[in-house]
Amino acid sequence: MPKILMVTGDGAEALEVMYPYQRLTEEGYQVDIAAPTKKILHSVVHDFEPEWETNTEKLGYRIQPHIAFAEVKPGDYAGLVIPGGRAPEYIRYNETLQQIVKAFFAARKPVAAICHAGQILATAGVVKNRTITVYHLVRSEVIAAGANYVDKEVVVDDHLITSRAWPDHPAFMREFVKLLKSVEKGSTASASR
Repeated sequence: MPKILMVTGDGAEALEVMYPYQRLTEEGYQVDIAAPTKKILHSVVHDFEPEWETNTEKLGYRIQPHIAFAEVKPGDYAGLVIPGGRAPEYIRYNETLQQIVKAFFAARKPVAAICHAGQILATAGVVKNRTITVYHLVRSEVIAAGANYVDKEVVVDDHLITSRAWPDHPAFMREFVKLLKSVEKGSTASASR
């Protein structure tokens, strides 16, 4: 099975790392988690609680990345997953990460981005004229970067799959896995000709 790259950092939403990691592993993919460095990451748990006007935040799981951004070779991977949480707020300025994201878009490989991951896409300059969804508090950033924002559970725009937040995981991963399998099937058909 092909390999999938996941890019994240400290402050990532725990469910947005763990659910795609486990779901894709269950499908037989090798998922490599990349971060600015290979240090243990501290994830957070965001929840939507009554009487709060924004989400709450608690400490989540500790996550050990497999590789650092500088070690990533985009050509080794069939797809890219970008979790949300607070991590995108600071890792989006990492120039190596921006190059990684641009490489996946240039190669038209499947990319799955959820929640605040839109901040990374906007900073990398890859959302112009694309229809996407993000966590509603990030919509102004993606609109300013030229995206057409819609408030939907999941949006498929060519090779880009986006969702709003972890409650949308079933639709988010269903569409990403479907796209990965479609690309694999197309590659297999082309190779057998």
